[in-house]
This record gives sequence, structure tokens and C-alpha cells, in this order.
Amino acid sequence: MQSKNLLKVVFGGLMSALVCVATAVMVIQLPTGGYANLGDCFVILSACILGPVYGALAGGIGAGLADLFLGYGIYAPFTFIIKACMAVAVYFIINKAKESSFKVQIGFIVLASIVAELIMVGGYFAIETCMYGAQGAVANVLGNAIQGVFGCVSSVVVYTVMAKGKLFEYVGKLLNKKGCKN
Repeated sequence: MQSKNLLKVVFGGLMSALVCVATAVMVIQLPTGGYANLGDCFVILSACILGPVYGALAGGIGAGLADLFLGYGIYAPFTFIIKACMAVAVYFIINKAKESSFKVQIGFIVLASIVAELIMVGGYFAIETCMYGAQGAVANVLGNAIQGVFGCVSSVVVYTVMAKGKLFEYVGKLLNKKGCKN
């Protein structure tokens, strides 16, 4: 039992590092001043692999650290909360499809990704409204929406590859939990 918990912590650290690197290194600067990255893809996958608690922690910590590394430190605590909420939402949506066919799972990951990215866009809109006023927040919606589309597409592609390769099942067995079935 103790080794399973240690393995969850190790996988949580790994996923957190992947979120951070994918957010901070795989960056496409947007004309809006923001950036698009692969970080949301790994936030979403963290929820699928680790569940709601460890997935939320991995996504939130990794993305918050990336904000610090990229000079957006003022956003780090908010990013932690937003990305954690994204992971929790993804888990509860995708969990409904874990015993379903592959096609149904893909439909659910598409839905989960869209919901997660709506949480991201809405979360940053709320925070930026408090920080910069409504006009400042509206100015950043386009950049966040572009990031959301990028996150949806990348997470669905990577999820599909992982599910086809039975990687969720393999990791699920390691962590002694039911992985995403394929």
C-alpha cells in the first residue's frame, strides 16, 4: 500500500514537471501578449492518469511554476487554482466513459477538454477583471481562447495515442487503480 502511494507521488511529480516544461518551453508567443503552449495538454492528461487530487496538484503546481519561470509570477497562485479546477473537471467527465468503447472515450475527452478550457478562459477572465478591469480582461480573452483551442486539440491527439497504445491501462495497473479503458 505504501509503495502505491509513493508511486502516485512520483507520477504526480513527473506530471507536474511535464506540465511545467510543456508550458514554459514549448511556447508560441501570441500577438495578444499571451502565449500558447502544450501545458494544458498535460494538465488534462494528469487528471486522466492520476485522478482528481494528484492530477489537480500536478497540473496546478506545474503550471504555477511555469508562470514563475516565465515572469508571470503575479498569475501563479491563480494559475494553480484554475489548472487544478480544470483537472478535477476533466477527471469527473472522463471517468464517466472509462468502461466505454474507444469512440465514446474520445467523445468524452473532447467534451472534457472543452470544459477544461472554458474553465481556463473564464477563470483568467474573472481574475483579470479584478486586476485590470473589464476592458483589460476582455483584451486577453482572445489569447486565452487561442490557448484553449491549442489545449483541446493537443490533449485529444495525445490522449488518443496514449489510449490506442494502452498506456492508461498500464499506468492504472501500476497505480493500482482503474485506468482509462480501451
